[in-house]
Amino acid sequence: MYIKLIENRMARLLRISGLNQDLTPHSLRHTHTSLLAEAGVGLEEIMERLGHSDDEVTRTVYLHVTKDMKKEAAQKFSNLMSNLL
Repeated sequence: MYIKLIENRMARLLRISGLNQDLTPHSLRHTHTSLLAEAGVGLEEIMERLGHSDDEVTRTVYLHVTKDMKKEAAQKFSNLMSNLL
């Protein structure tokens, strides 16, 4: 019952604000997790925050690679290659 109340309130706020109606409380959990990873928070800390004991679930379901993370990885690789020369 409490979950349904949250879902209904969120749907109402999304409608009023004109935001994407497909968002759910769970989608905010995914976004929060991706932002934690982007901020450099370690896997163990993220797992604890999500209540996971198995890192496989955390990695496959929640840790999405963001655009900034892709750019950072490319920059790190570029720096590595530059330092080899």
